[in-house]
Amino acid sequence: MAYVDPGNIATNTAAGAGHGFLLLWVVVLATLMAGPVQYLSAKLGIVSGASLPSYVGRRLSRRSRLAYWAQAEIVAVATDVAEVIGAAVAMNLLFGVPLVLAGLIAAVVSMVVLAVRDRLGAKAFEALCALSLLGIGVGFAVGIVREPAGLREIGGGLVPGLAGVDTVLLAAGIVGATVMPHAVYLHSSLTAENRSATGDLATRLRWTRIDVTVAMVVAGSINVSMLVLGATALRGSDDDSLGGAAAGLAERVGHGAGTAFLVALLVSGLSSTAVGTQAGASIMAGLLRRKVPTVVRRCVTLVPALGLLASGQEPLSVLVLSQVVLALGLPFALVPLVRATRDGAAMGAWRNGRILSAVVTTITAAVIALDLSLVALTVAGHG
Repeated sequence: MAYVDPGNIATNTAAGAGHGFLLLWVVVLATLMAGPVQYLSAKLGIVSGASLPSYVGRRLSRRSRLAYWAQAEIVAVATDVAEVIGAAVAMNLLFGVPLVLAGLIAAVVSMVVLAVRDRLGAKAFEALCALSLLGIGVGFAVGIVREPAGLREIGGGLVPGLAGVDTVLLAAGIVGATVMPHAVYLHSSLTAENRSATGDLATRLRWTRIDVTVAMVVAGSINVSMLVLGATALRGSDDDSLGGAAAGLAERVGHGAGTAFLVALLVSGLSSTAVGTQAGASIMAGLLRRKVPTVVRRCVTLVPALGLLASGQEPLSVLVLSQVVLALGLPFALVPLVRATRDGAAMGAWRNGRILSAVVTTITAAVIALDLSLVALTVAGHG
């Protein structure tokens, strides 16, 4: 669910509308990178019984642990900002609900979704997520069917290339929205909580690989469709806002496509904001060593989102920048994850082998290189 949140919609459609198919390869590569990362996160929880935040927290001094928590909390806030703002904008455009009120409604809905999970169990929550994914996928499929892309254009977009600072910023946003540090923290927490599940470790890890692969194929396909829709139906649009995207789709493709886009944005925001709240709770539990009530957790991340909604900032720009924050926070999740899953004391015989270690180390190095490039270009641009 986290892989198709409003941050993904914003970065992918903005990349397509602004640069055509140029950054399609980034979406595909980021999805391929996310697969091994999510598998290792789940593997850590299954084998060691510890979430990544708790693994890190046990090995740091109090001062270092609080510093690490601070950066992880910024990531959690950036995640919730994107989800609440996305849902609020969709409600505003679909139903005329004022933005701040719509943000409050999104927060309440996330708490209801989590209450459903606590009351009815994980299966009910998973079914709700599956229905949400179906709704989002259908929303973007409507636009793709009515405005199809040519195979030559798609093939050209798979050739790596960038074109200036703006594309580096969008590439970082796409990577942050796709690999996502908060999802790394959360996945390890969810599998650690479910460690008592039946089945030997080999069987559980095999099914986890299948689960992650299916998730990446589904989420990756939806994310590709977001960029393709932006490149075909919104290319050259003068209005680079979410409202402009919906209006552009309605004008160029049909009213149904514009409505479907907003419905997909609304569903993704309302569904994924519960995921963001869960991620923040697991971060606090592992690093601050205390469980925080859902209402308190919700308020911690809701206040910045409502403040940005009330400030009049362009929501699309805020969404893209929030995903860049996630990209900058990724190394702080990936480096400990690589170390944890190579730790013989924590993983025993299930610690990473050389090939898997090399793969995730390469992914981590690529993310760090992208972040450093973005920082260097930004500094040079202001110099």
